[in-house]
Amino acid sequence: MNAENIGTWAGLVWNALNDSKKGLATKDLRKAAKLKVNEMHCALGWLAKEGKLNFAEGKDDIIVSLR
Repeated sequence: MNAENIGTWAGLVWNALNDSKKGLATKDLRKAAKLKVNEMHCALGWLAKEGKLNFAEGKDDIIVSLR
C-alpha cells in the first residue's frame, strides 16, 4: 500500500459516487468501487482530506456523497 495506490482507489470511489448521482451507503459504495474494506477506508480518508465528500448518518450505515 502506498500513496499511488490510495490515489487510484480514491479515483474509483469518486467515480462510483459521481456515477450514482446521489449518496451511497459505505457498503454499497465499496461494492460499486469494487474495493476491499481497507482500500475504501484509505480512499475515503484521501477524499475527505481534500474536502470532496459529505458524510451523513444513515439508519444502519454512513452515507457518503460528493460535495
